[in-house]
Amino acid sequence: MAADAGHGKAMAERWCTGCHLVTPGQKTPTTDKAPPFASLAKMPDFGADKLAILLLAPHQNMPQLSFSRSEIADLAEFIQTLK
Repeated sequence: MAADAGHGKAMAERWCTGCHLVTPGQKTPTTDKAPPFASLAKMPDFGADKLAILLLAPHQNMPQLSFSRSEIADLAEFIQTLK
């Protein structure tokens, strides 16, 4: 099944906007320590696998989130639309 960028955007707006700049129209994130999603999109070889690693790696300021593989794929698909 193909990843759903629309669902990924909805997830990002719900779970990620507190720290990350998720969309160009977003006024501000709550911290400058989290990279904007557009920056993530420009990372070499960014995709669902890379995002899963980023989400699973311990981060001092990042809450522990539990997403399914298909949710991670949707989130990565949305992020890739920001290139």
